[in-house]
Amino acid sequence: MPLIRPFPALRPAPGRAQEVIAPPYDVLDTEEARALAKDRPWSFLHISKPEIDLPPGTDPYAPAVYAKAAENLERMLAAGVLRQDDAPYYYAYRLVMGAHVQTGLVAVARVADYDSNRIRKHEFTRPDKEDDRVRQITALNAQTGPVLLAYPYAPAVDAMLAGATRAEPDADALSESGVRHSLWVIRSPEVIAQLTALFDAMPALYIADGHHRSAAASRVAAARRAANPQHSGEEAYNYFLAVIFPEHEMQIMDYNRVIRDLADLTPDEFLRRLAEKFAVEPAAAAVKPAQPGEFGLYLVGRWYRLRIRPDLIPLDPVARLDVSLLQDHVIGPILGITDPRRDKRIDFVGGIRGLAELERRVDSGEMALAFSLYPTRMADLMAVADAGQVMPPKSTWFEPKLADGMASHLLD
Repeated sequence: MPLIRPFPALRPAPGRAQEVIAPPYDVLDTEEARALAKDRPWSFLHISKPEIDLPPGTDPYAPAVYAKAAENLERMLAAGVLRQDDAPYYYAYRLVMGAHVQTGLVAVARVADYDSNRIRKHEFTRPDKEDDRVRQITALNAQTGPVLLAYPYAPAVDAMLAGATRAEPDADALSESGVRHSLWVIRSPEVIAQLTALFDAMPALYIADGHHRSAAASRVAAARRAANPQHSGEEAYNYFLAVIFPEHEMQIMDYNRVIRDLADLTPDEFLRRLAEKFAVEPAAAAVKPAQPGEFGLYLVGRWYRLRIRPDLIPLDPVARLDVSLLQDHVIGPILGITDPRRDKRIDFVGGIRGLAELERRVDSGEMALAFSLYPTRMADLMAVADAGQVMPPKSTWFEPKLADGMASHLLD
């Protein structure tokens, strides 16, 4: 069976994409989703965050929420807002955020290749979040949240996607955050066959974002396989919805740290401890690190540039990540935060919010200090995944985000 294959996408009817597309379900809380969907009856948030259509205070994991998602999907189908294509196709998907442009392929990827680690992971998943996605897929009989994948260097694929996007897009919409989402249907049987073969020749694909969605798809496939005496491997449930971009076009932003207190150290004592392992230099302006191994520190209204001693950078693909170096040499041993997943003294700020947000959190008195980091590189992510290891929490922040609702995968 091929690594990826075309599929008949469920997508907005012509001219309806602007009414439909929504941010990914996991970047908004319920109240933000309710506000965004106000006066927008066809927003995909009614499917991806259906608790917004139930009384305030409804548990977002209650059975009624998943039932409401299914009801809303049926309503949008009945109204003709969403339509399923009449045959299996691939789709080119372009994201434009400011000067940044990336173009990928919408396809379904084989669950068996995820299970065998040909589609490679770099994060742990949480059972409760997996359970939520399993219930959502089961209620809708569809996968509506695409997994963000990366493919390694493949100029032939890049060229084919460039060719597919020369015409006017079949769907085009501007998100509330200013990102343009464009979709082209790839109908040519020859192009479809060539893309399938090119991807099948790749040694691996890499999950960038969507570990819970892909894990849930695997669980649903296993359950349906076990319940189907006529299982053939061709069924739709054997594949999961994905958008696959060339790794060299993907943009990872910095994922910064703010800490609530200095663990009973004075600022001077803390700086002296840092100087044991870092070169510490005062800076005249906010520090945006220019290379790996360099960090910014904001403390008591001042910025400092930190450079870790080169002899402290190991060869291990996880331990050499900047997020690991900061955790292993500062946040853990000096500040006493050994479990950043659960410790309430630490918080994480995506680079999309800028360094001013770090200053604001500290200047307000909410936090005592902040660290700015150099973004994790795609090469680092791929090295960790190739080694079968996992990254520390909050290692990557991908921008721009995919939209929910641009294309969904029905499971029969």
